[in-house]
Amino acid sequence: MNANEVIEQQITTHPVVLYMKGTPDHPQCGFSANAIKILNACGVKDLFSVDVLADPEIRQGVKEYSNWPTIPQLYINGEFVGGSDIMSEMYQNGELKKLLEK
Repeated sequence: MNANEVIEQQITTHPVVLYMKGTPDHPQCGFSANAIKILNACGVKDLFSVDVLADPEIRQGVKEYSNWPTIPQLYINGEFVGGSDIMSEMYQNGELKKLLEK
């Protein structure tokens, strides 16, 4: 499987997918740490996270897949939501929680 196929499979088989630097327990950048904090605050239990630092092909592939230049990237129910800034904004206005409840 190429990177695109792996990403497609990950986002279609898991309801909430976060491509991040590091792991939820040990984020490797502030933006990834912020994304985890937001998802925890929303009560996400079933998070599937992918450490892009462990796989350069996925790291590059996910940027091309979403046409979004930065990591972290959040997918909910197969749809690209955005990065850390968008997550923060959506969390503050209540949209993210609604999206996660669907």
